Amino acid sequence: MASSDDQNTIALKQAAADAAVEQLRDGMVVGLGSGSTATLAVASIGKRVAQGLRIIGIPTSEKTAAQARELGIPLTTLREHPEIDVTIDGADEVDPALDLMKGGGGNQLREKIVATASARLIIVLDQRKVVPKLGTHFPIAIEVIRFGWETTSKRLTKLGGVPALRIRDGQPYITDDGNYILDCAWGEMAPAAQLQHQLDGITGLVEHGLFIGMASQVIVGAETGVRIIDRPQ
Repeated sequence: MASSDDQNTIALKQAAADAAVEQLRDGMVVGLGSGSTATLAVASIGKRVAQGLRIIGIPTSEKTAAQARELGIPLTTLREHPEIDVTIDGADEVDPALDLMKGGGGNQLREKIVATASARLIIVLDQRKVVPKLGTHFPIAIEVIRFGWETTSKRLTKLGGVPALRIRDGQPYITDDGNYILDCAWGEMAPAAQLQHQLDGITGLVEHGLFIGMASQVIVGAETGVRIIDRPQ
């Protein structure tokens, strides 16, 4: 059984997720995020679909796709619908500029593809995830091609990172797209936009968990109530 603190955190996440889902309207193409908070949002979407909401979803992971099917949420693909009205997703961290760090669940590649195709990206999280600077609590999740991943890791080290191969059940974690993840900590991390540019130039690196300038709105579940923060126009 979850502790009272865990239950409280879940309640805060649920409040944020519900506030995001309330914005959905009939006819929308909706990106379905991955991770613990996004799972709550997908569940909330499923309830609205059962009540008559007509949307179609594009999942960002196989796990999310399975959940959506169980809930009766109609699914589509980016090939069929390359333009997404809104994506609802979670994040590991968000800073005052509404820049994000994602990838704790290992789905940052598909999440970023879907987010990039979205007119709006709504991020839902609880108050613990709001940080003064990205990298405060989590390493950056970096998805890499398995071939030569050790060489890619060395290039990250030269940038000042401390990469560690993600392990699950005694084996390297493999993403939905068949790649490895290096969880890379930085002591003094460069400004997020600068680091993003450096990471984008590394051969063998498929994608990373820095989502800079992408969130349209962040919804925070806090003890004082739900807080909605919009990116300035």
